[in-house]
Amino acid sequence: MRKIIVGEFISLDGVVEAPEQWHMAYASPEMFGVMWGLSDTCDTTLLGRVTYEGFAAAFAHAPADDPIAAKMNKNARVVVSRTLDELDWQNSTVLDGDLETGVAALKASEGGDILTTGSTSVVQALLRAGLVDELHLLVHPVTVGEGRRLFDGDAAASYTLDDATVLPQGVIHAVYRPVAA
Repeated sequence: MRKIIVGEFISLDGVVEAPEQWHMAYASPEMFGVMWGLSDTCDTTLLGRVTYEGFAAAFAHAPADDPIAAKMNKNARVVVSRTLDELDWQNSTVLDGDLETGVAALKASEGGDILTTGSTSVVQALLRAGLVDELHLLVHPVTVGEGRRLFDGDAAASYTLDDATVLPQGVIHAVYRPVAA
């Protein structure tokens, strides 16, 4: 069975919203190595509509020799949306059915692991449904104060810390796995 792997930039106070406003001061080659390493272990990326639209605008029509676009374009993309019918980014499809049923079917299908990044509402729903197999949190040494938090408080859960690495600039790459109920 395929795994759902969540990779998120997160602040010390749990904010995942708008990382472009607080994350870049902490970026490093090692952090990008973590991100690309996650992407390389997966063959599918699961995205919410808003994250899909932002990524598609940046990468769908990027030059073929752009190394970042090449990384972003390699995986198949499955988009969770009730409003999008046509997707103009190559190798992208809309998830069939409701989120839980569609993701459960995706996990049971043939293929490599599935990466989800950004897409806060989708990740929160996957966490509530118990569909997440690994959390890769890049914890930034900053408090943002306001914004959407990864854990919205409506589902208690326990996790096991599988690995933790301190990256330059003080960012911690923490890998958690849910503890079976």
